[in-house]
Amino acid sequence: MFDCQQCGACCASFRVSFYWAEADDAPGGTVPVALTEPVSPQLRCMQGTGRKPVRCVALQGDVGVAVSCGIYAQRSSTCRSVKPGDAQCLKARAAHGLSLA
Repeated sequence: MFDCQQCGACCASFRVSFYWAEADDAPGGTVPVALTEPVSPQLRCMQGTGRKPVRCVALQGDVGVAVSCGIYAQRSSTCRSVKPGDAQCLKARAAHGLSLA
């Protein structure tokens, strides 16, 4: 029903924070550390999501038109947890004036 590659609202609505060890400077980490910033000793977030206006540094394209994630295969567990049509998705779509149906 919802096509993430036409939306991208979640990437431009929320702070994308995750456990520091998900970054690639930790053994087994995948998120490029150069695209993150510290939130606390235990958390990092994607650059561009820690302040308003929110837009993840990895988001490419125009929200609501055509988007992609520049690090899709390396994205954090936080990004992986958002599912098309879930509460976070609908909240982000509403914030960007996108259809909820």
